[in-house]
Amino acid sequence: MLSLFFVALVSATLLPGGSEVWLARLWCLGEPPLGLWLVATAGNTLGSMINVAMGRYARRFQDRRWFPASPRSLARAEGWYHRFGELSLLISWAPIIGDPLTVLAGVFRLPWWRALAWIVVAKGTRYALVLLLAQQWLEPLCQ
Repeated sequence: MLSLFFVALVSATLLPGGSEVWLARLWCLGEPPLGLWLVATAGNTLGSMINVAMGRYARRFQDRRWFPASPRSLARAEGWYHRFGELSLLISWAPIIGDPLTVLAGVFRLPWWRALAWIVVAKGTRYALVLLLAQQWLEPLCQ
């Protein structure tokens, strides 16, 4: 299960990963669902909190030429973020857009505990759904 933690952690950063497939594989091998859910949620949440920390740290470099976002795009992102706010972290589970949302939470200084709460809800719900779908569709294939 330690491997699941690391796959989930890496999957939550800007690096690609396949934590859902790994979770389903371990479930198929007979690992306890609650343990799988806890480990995957913890690892993926930690990865997202690393993104939040990177966003907080990166903001101090916004005036540098090499900073990846122009002042205009940063202002546009800030307007979008303030419009949708911290609730946008409920889709932090989504591929492609979820990771940047967690970085933006850090850039725009969402308090740690609130970022953590929204991310745990989003990630925990996703992994519960993956386990439910595995039970529904994969059970006959696991034997």
